[in-house]
Amino acid sequence: MKLWDKGANIDNKIINFTVGNDREIDTHIAKYDVQATRAHIKMLHKIGILTDKELKSLLPQLDILEAHTQNPDFFIEEEYEDIHSKLESELTLILGETGKKVHTARSRNDQVLVALHLYYKEQLQQIKARTVSLFETLMHLGETHKNKLLPGYTHLQVAMPSSFGLWFTAYAELLIDDVILINATQDIVDQNPLGSAAGYGSSFPIDREMTTKELGFATMKYNVVAAQMARGKSERTLASTLGSLANTLSRFAMDVCLYMSQNFGFVSFPEQLTTGSSIMPHKKNPDVFELIRGKCNKIQALSTEMIMITNNLPSGYHRDYQLLKENTINAVETIKDILEIFDYAIGQVQVKEIDLQDEKYKYLFTVDSINDLVVEGKSFREAYQQIGSQVQDGTYKPEAGKNHTHIGSIHNPGFAEIKAKMRKVSTALDIK
Repeated sequence: MKLWDKGANIDNKIINFTVGNDREIDTHIAKYDVQATRAHIKMLHKIGILTDKELKSLLPQLDILEAHTQNPDFFIEEEYEDIHSKLESELTLILGETGKKVHTARSRNDQVLVALHLYYKEQLQQIKARTVSLFETLMHLGETHKNKLLPGYTHLQVAMPSSFGLWFTAYAELLIDDVILINATQDIVDQNPLGSAAGYGSSFPIDREMTTKELGFATMKYNVVAAQMARGKSERTLASTLGSLANTLSRFAMDVCLYMSQNFGFVSFPEQLTTGSSIMPHKKNPDVFELIRGKCNKIQALSTEMIMITNNLPSGYHRDYQLLKENTINAVETIKDILEIFDYAIGQVQVKEIDLQDEKYKYLFTVDSINDLVVEGKSFREAYQQIGSQVQDGTYKPEAGKNHTHIGSIHNPGFAEIKAKMRKVSTALDIK
C-alpha cells in the first residue's frame, strides 16, 4: 500500500529505489506516528469530519497499534511503503471506511514531520539525562581523586602540574555546554508542524491549537511553509548539537587511550573491560574507548551531510528530505549507546600513583619556580630568564608543592560552582 497510489502501475524498480530503507528506519518513529494520528482524529471529530461512533472505534485500535509498535519484534512488512501506509492500512482492515478517513487534512509529509519532531523531543531528553549521568560520574571521580597530581601537557610536552580532579571535571564542565545546546535544539523541535499538510495548509477548518496541545508541543510552527521548511533545519541543528557532544566524548576517549598506554601509565581498567590481542598475550587494549572515538568522529561528520543535502533546496517539499532520516536517527541511537557505555566504563577507572620525581617530570614546576621569584620581588621577565638559564645549563632544581588558590585551579577546583552551573541548565532533571 502507498498513500499516493492513484491506481497507476508503477515500475517496481522505481518503488524499491524510492522506498529505500524507510521500512526499517520508520520503526523508530512508529509510536509517534500513532500518537500524532490520535491527536489528529480527535481534532477531526471536533470539526465534524468524524462522528462520535467513528472516533470511539478508532481510539482503542490506535492504543493497540501503539502498544504493538513497542514490541521488540515490530517490523513493517514489504507490502507497505512506510509506517504511515501500514498504520492506515491496518485501521482500514479492521474498521473499513472509517480507517480510510484518518488521512483527511493531512499529507504524508506532515505525518513524517510531526513524528520526527516527537521522536527528536523524546530522544533529546534521554540524551540529556544520560549526559547528566556521565557528568555526575565525572564529578564524583574528580572529588575522589582531587588531591592526586597529574602532569599537564601542551604540544604533548610536559608542561605544568595538573590533577586528576581537574581532568575529570574539565570534561564534566564541557558537558554543560553540550546540555545548553541540547536545550536549544529541544526548543527548535518543540514546535508542532501538523496541519501544514504538503506545506501549504488545508481548506478544512482544522484546529492546529488543539493538536499542538494534545501532542504536548510548547508551540506550533504557525506559517505552513515555514513548518515544511523546518524539515532539514531541525536535522541540521540536531546534527550540530550531537556533533558537539560527540566532540567532547571523542576527545575524552582519546585522553583515556593515551593515558592508558605504558608510555604514560596514568590510568588502567579492570581486565573485564579491556580486550586482548590474538598474538600478544600481554595486551590490555582500550577497544571500548577507541570505538567511542571512532563512532563520535562519525557523528561529527553528520552535520556536513545534513548541510549538503539541504543547502540549495528551494522552499517546498523535495524527496531529498527522505535521506535525512536514516543517518540522523542512527546518530541519535548511537550517541545514547555511547553515553551509556562511557558512563559505565569510566566509572570503573583505576587511577594510578604518579611519581612526579621521575626525571621526565623535572621541569613540570618551572612556572611555579618563576612565580616564587616574582613574589620575592623580581620582575616576571627577569625571573623567567633566570629559571630559563637554569634549565639550559642543567642546574634547575624543582620545588613541588606550591599551592594554587584561584578558582578553577588544582587546589580550588570549583566543584560546587560547576555543579550549580549544571543544575541551572538541566532543571528538568534531578542533579544532586
